[in-house]
Amino acid sequence: MRSLSARALATFCLLLTLSGLAGTAARADLVWTAQTGWRVEGGALSGLSGAEGGNALNQMNKARNHEEAGNRRFAVRAYSAIAKRYPNSIYAPEALYRSARQRLEGRDYAKAFEDFQQVLARYPNTRRFNEIVGEQYRIASALLDGARGRMLWGTLPGFTQRDKALEFFETILMNAPYSDYAPLSLMNIARGHQKLGNIENAVDALDRMINSYGQSLLAPDAYLKLAQTHASLVDGPYYDQGATKESITYFTDFMLLFPSDGNVAAAEKGLDGMKTMLAESKIKIADFYFYKRSNFQAARVFYNEAITAYPESTVAARARARLTEVEAKASNQPLPAKTASGEPAKKKRFLFF
Repeated sequence: MRSLSARALATFCLLLTLSGLAGTAARADLVWTAQTGWRVEGGALSGLSGAEGGNALNQMNKARNHEEAGNRRFAVRAYSAIAKRYPNSIYAPEALYRSARQRLEGRDYAKAFEDFQQVLARYPNTRRFNEIVGEQYRIASALLDGARGRMLWGTLPGFTQRDKALEFFETILMNAPYSDYAPLSLMNIARGHQKLGNIENAVDALDRMINSYGQSLLAPDAYLKLAQTHASLVDGPYYDQGATKESITYFTDFMLLFPSDGNVAAAEKGLDGMKTMLAESKIKIADFYFYKRSNFQAARVFYNEAITAYPESTVAARARARLTEVEAKASNQPLPAKTASGEPAKKKRFLFF
């Protein structure tokens, strides 16, 4: 029994040693210094051996020398060749990362983003994951704000790429849906669509923001912008009031959910405008039935809806006055005299002693 125990203990120790080596390999890193060039630290293999490993290392050093000398084009070409030729080596993710940084310095924003994306897609366990997502976010933000790419033929500025920025923000959402960059990306998607006049897409992005990241610090801004965006779709009291009702809902939600927010006053003003618009639209419909069709029952319904929509408003006061007219007309009675405010004049009372 003792010999079996000793053998088992030896096996256990061997497994621990092998797992330790595996852990060391997993923690390996590629390090560069001006004195030694590139080298692998942490006791891991590069993923290549023999002459192939030596060639890959030499090409990495040549690419870095081009980079240090400011030969951006040659550095990018060399790094790209390494990533393509040695995709399973430790050099590939570093080559793609350095290629992306060189492209970014040259304001080749789209290709820089794509190189960063290749690192995340092919090597998702990279230690630079958060850094790369941050770089992608900065690239997308710059493009959304109108940054132009590298000069064309050395004299003409590049074109703006706001459409590409929106695509990049969506990619960031897929890469890191639980990061701080996700709600920021959705807010920027909404902002970008508004700049491009795609209001429905802006509403969709804000709605996704509220539903997916309701606890984010950006949630109050999303509610307010959603209310304001719906308000911008309102064409007037003679048109469909679907957007008006949506705007009222989000202004109300904002004020209920974030009562101490600094934008409550702006929300109150927006809510007042939208409720007034909704009540006004009801009066327009009621006036049509009353004055154009003599349909007193329909007129009563819509005047009452105007009052319900915003009871404390001047629009509601007009609706009450109209209802008095409807009742008088319906019973063929003379209309009561009106005051300057439009309200029916109160009947005078005479006291007899």
